[in-house]
Amino acid sequence: MKIAIYGRQFNDTALPYIQQVFDNLAQHQAEIYVHHQLEVHLSGRIVTTPYKILEKGATLKGFIDVFLTIGGDGTLLDMVSLIRDSGIPVIGINFGRLGFLASVNKNDIAAAIYAVVNKQFTLDSRDLLNIESEVKIFGDDNFALNDITIHKRDDSAMITTHAYLNGEILNSYWGDGIIISTPTGSTAYSLSCGGPIIFPQSNSVAITPISPHNLNVRPVILPDNSVLTFEVECRSANYLVSCDSRTAVIEKSMKFKIYKAGFQLNLIRLNNESYLTTLRNKLLWGLDVRNY
Repeated sequence: MKIAIYGRQFNDTALPYIQQVFDNLAQHQAEIYVHHQLEVHLSGRIVTTPYKILEKGATLKGFIDVFLTIGGDGTLLDMVSLIRDSGIPVIGINFGRLGFLASVNKNDIAAAIYAVVNKQFTLDSRDLLNIESEVKIFGDDNFALNDITIHKRDDSAMITTHAYLNGEILNSYWGDGIIISTPTGSTAYSLSCGGPIIFPQSNSVAITPISPHNLNVRPVILPDNSVLTFEVECRSANYLVSCDSRTAVIEKSMKFKIYKAGFQLNLIRLNNESYLTTLRNKLLWGLDVRNY
């Protein structure tokens, strides 16, 4: 099995766990490929485990069997623009904090790798969003697994975002901005702004206002076959548009069209976990110190 590893710069406290990842993969005779960006940080720090470098522009589809990320949810989100529509299954080992997407605890590395190499898992297909505008502000990486956000600058006045649903006016949002979220992203920024939790196969998207000036404005859930269009008014010279972890500064009036992407990301779901267990564990549902 050919397994590619992707990650960011890490500190020395993570090194023993990363070494364990390589050792366990080698134990199961996996063919290891390290993304060239990660290899810069690994060079000379991982011992006794041979691996090959996955160079920039290398063909992935039909070549790599599984992508493994080491880091947190942000690392996995970065990797989405790398594998794009290849359909390669992805699993994340969490060295970060919450770990909704990178769901494997660093203490469960051996069991997770055993399950992956022995194909003891199911695929959890997640929808993405596309964003289009007259200027390709994100180039060809114009898709998001979590959310697309329109946001004012930190030092600027509130903005007005006019939203249209399938060509018909939906609402005008006065405030710090809005979040257009997939079900996957419903437990991220949208949740912290009061948005709903949406189960992955709900075929929905959510619009969540950020600090709305109108107190009667609430999040709204829409069918995922909707085509959304947005126009922004602001007093300052510019505002921000984010596509997962990628952010662009917009310095002129522009229309944005957002709709469901034509491909999905395949997250590996181990047989001992489910979306419900992830919600309960990560959000500490059912745990209250007053009951103990």
